[in-house]
Amino acid sequence: MHLGNVYCALLSWLSAKSQGGEWLVRIEDIDTSRSRQEFIDLIFADLEWLGLHHDGIPLRQSLRSEIYQEAFDRLDTYPCFCTRADLLAASAPHASDGRHVYAGTCRGLSLEQQRVRALTKAPSFRLRLPDQDIEFNDLMRGIQRGNLAREWGDIVVKRADGGFAYQLAVVVDDAASGVTEIVRGDDLLSSSFPQIYLYQKLGGEVPRFAHVPLIYNVAGQRLAKRDKDLDMEALRQRYSPEQVIGIIANISGLRPTDAPIRGTELMEGFSWDKVTHAPAITYVAP
Repeated sequence: MHLGNVYCALLSWLSAKSQGGEWLVRIEDIDTSRSRQEFIDLIFADLEWLGLHHDGIPLRQSLRSEIYQEAFDRLDTYPCFCTRADLLAASAPHASDGRHVYAGTCRGLSLEQQRVRALTKAPSFRLRLPDQDIEFNDLMRGIQRGNLAREWGDIVVKRADGGFAYQLAVVVDDAASGVTEIVRGDDLLSSSFPQIYLYQKLGGEVPRFAHVPLIYNVAGQRLAKRDKDLDMEALRQRYSPEQVIGIIANISGLRPTDAPIRGTELMEGFSWDKVTHAPAITYVAP
């Protein structure tokens, strides 16, 4: 993890605990080619070091394929044979975040056309999204509105390699865990719209969302693995857990200084109204 991950983790932990709720951790290792046990162990070690103790047994997505398949079988989907190049050529990027709206190229293929194309390419499967407006009140960003057909198009719910897509897996897992509130970076705000539709189609309760600002480095880049001076390995070498919590409490707007503090000391009186609503935060390591 890096400072941005910890920022999001602390705020979600504070929100859950201040309401007397449970804070859940999920291992999103559905893409097994990119997941290694040593990385998972590091995440849990860092959270424990910070004093952010989770509740319950974490779900591991890599063990839940049968459950995702059951949900998939309940949805109105169709096979899509488009390559990445096809998708880019047939659609324009959305103005707000650069995502491409699927043009529906394979939506009307006949069974015979599907059979012929499947001879040369394994398809992904897309969920038919209707011409429907979705609205929700984000705890950080206020009222959000969007039209599924115009702004997203049919989304992939099962990949060509047989794996299930993020959008489907997280909705199924949220429902299974009884999740009532989701806190994440605002780069994922746009995902909320098709996810809300999936909650509705699968009969799950739609949780509240809080999309928090991303943290950027001095070069104006959002934090990533390249920012070694702000990842947890470097932070643990330079600071105590209380100092890291203090830094986040300060840049989030919860405290006027970055003086060391424990997470438990921030719980009383926590409110999303106190958290900075800036579109992004630039952090300069001292």
